[in-house]
Amino acid sequence: MNPVFMTILVPVFGALFLPLVPSRQKPASSVALLAATFLLSLLAVFPVLKGRELFFMQYFTDWFSLSFVADGLAVFMAAVSSFVAFLICVYSLDYMQHYAESGEFYFWMVLFVGAMMGLIFSANLILLFCFWEVTSVCSWKLIGFYRKEKDAKAADKAFLVTFFGASLMLAGLIIVYLTYGTFEVGALRNMPVVDLVAFLVLAGILSKSAQLPLQSWLPDAGVAPTPVTALLHAAVLVKIGVYMFARFFCLTLAVSPAFLNSCIALSVITIVVAAASALVENNIKRILAYSTISQLGYILLALSLNTGISLKVALVYILAHSLAKAGLFLCAGIVEHKTGTKDIHELGGLLPYMPYTAAAYLLCAFSIIGIPPLLGFWPKFMVVMLAVKSGHILAGVLAVAGALATLLYLMRLFNKVFLGQVRIKASEDKNSPMVWVVLVLAAASLALGLGFKVPFHFVMALIK
Repeated sequence: MNPVFMTILVPVFGALFLPLVPSRQKPASSVALLAATFLLSLLAVFPVLKGRELFFMQYFTDWFSLSFVADGLAVFMAAVSSFVAFLICVYSLDYMQHYAESGEFYFWMVLFVGAMMGLIFSANLILLFCFWEVTSVCSWKLIGFYRKEKDAKAADKAFLVTFFGASLMLAGLIIVYLTYGTFEVGALRNMPVVDLVAFLVLAGILSKSAQLPLQSWLPDAGVAPTPVTALLHAAVLVKIGVYMFARFFCLTLAVSPAFLNSCIALSVITIVVAAASALVENNIKRILAYSTISQLGYILLALSLNTGISLKVALVYILAHSLAKAGLFLCAGIVEHKTGTKDIHELGGLLPYMPYTAAAYLLCAFSIIGIPPLLGFWPKFMVVMLAVKSGHILAGVLAVAGALATLLYLMRLFNKVFLGQVRIKASEDKNSPMVWVVLVLAAASLALGLGFKVPFHFVMALIK
């Protein structure tokens, strides 16, 4: 059967059958489903590398079809997202084992990944929008997993903000249909749209990727279990927005230079404001959440430059951020799991107790900061260079300022948590399966940075 269709079918229908699986087998079944999703996404990569796109199409009306297409952008996003989601699920085997409601967690997690796969491969805008909204429902349930009042408020806030953005985006899609008479992505290639339509679609993108002025929900989402926050920040939810920007404004619709310049301004403002917010925050997860907002600003900046190479640089940035940010959130989860707190002022001196976690944190942090030879250095350096070369010198300067702020807040976090006086003693981390996952993510960030030509050549081969 078509691997594109199966990449969607396995997690979506697998999630629906999870409630029928005995409780003890649900974690392992979820890991197996996400492993299968990743392997199936790889099967779709090989034909694309050979220059052949995969299709699955079933038309129902003149405006709606069950149509999926695997091109370079789609298979890259599917492979990266499913791989990181798989590792997060492996991590959750230890983290979630003591929660009575863990079966519900695995259901929504697997369905979340399935909706992400459906969105990535959708070639019909209404079908894409349906998957877009499924991800919103999944994130709403996952953020409110603990069911306390503050959890419910954070989940509701995330849903309402992203739903608001999605409603504006839907209005933009309807105008596109009224203009060109189709929702098929392939038929809209290089079709010009007015700035009003572009900004309506952008509203949905900004809400999903938590960019200014629709970013406030993401730091509050840190009330969720650590595997959820890692999934939202690194693998699935916030990456949907930048994927949509690439799909709509880089590969499909033609937009004006004024619109792209507005996106450049928004991106650099987001980079600086979010980094400044992280500098004054004391909650580990909120610091990392503001970091996510800031780093996605770099990706949006690269995409907004809209040069021949900028899309490819943005995709490598997505890979680097997915690996390193997942590692940072999962390291934070280990610290919280073993100490019972997320406040950096209550922590300190954990290095002797958690040497492996500290090492993984440092490597992932160096990648996010952009320190060579970690993977995160190369795309960040290229984003700044592209901004300067294209005449956006102020954007380049602010991007460098954002990188310096990233160094300050991530090293501040390391100093407060792992160095100094011991405030809370913790058990050693060497026997924890969670540590192996963060070490894999850290090692991947280092290895791909040392061999940086591999991810760049891979992206070049996919996006032609």
